[in-house]
Amino acid sequence: MPAPITEEQNRLDREALLDAAERVFYERGIQAVGMDEVRAASGLPLKRIYRFFAAKEDLVVAVLRRRDLRWRGELTASVERVRDPRERVLAVFDWLAEWFARPGFRGCAWINAHGELGSSSQAVLAEVRAHKRAFHDQVAAWVGATGVPVADAVCLLAEGAIVTAGISGDPAPAGHARAAAATLLGTP
Repeated sequence: MPAPITEEQNRLDREALLDAAERVFYERGIQAVGMDEVRAASGLPLKRIYRFFAAKEDLVVAVLRRRDLRWRGELTASVERVRDPRERVLAVFDWLAEWFARPGFRGCAWINAHGELGSSSQAVLAEVRAHKRAFHDQVAAWVGATGVPVADAVCLLAEGAIVTAGISGDPAPAGHARAAAATLLGTP
């Protein structure tokens, strides 16, 4: 009889599964990747995968939720190193430019998931909306600290830059959006 699986092994296997699923879903698309490919990428048997997540949709939601925490955490850490409120808002676009230039950048994982599953999966749609709301709220808080009431416009600039960079494969939209945001914020 095999030894029982420890809590630590469960944690490690779950993280390995999420890492593998996130990588293949982001690289190839959620619908293009079957659970056999997730199994192969994670090195876990399908039976074990389905113990963690009863359905592929549950795995997708978990991937998006974990990615949201990491993505917004990286953004926040970078932006909050800047002290001046106006420059802090502009630092959002600097961070986006760095993200867009990373190898393997394929646009926004949440927009991609919405495009693939948003009309057929309420759970995925809810996760996409939660991410977009949290991103908007964070950017709005940074913009609010400037005292200039342009939060929605700055958020649209950021979202537009993300979509455009994802489609074009060029990080330049971050700089264009940064310049437009600087104009909206006015002179320091």
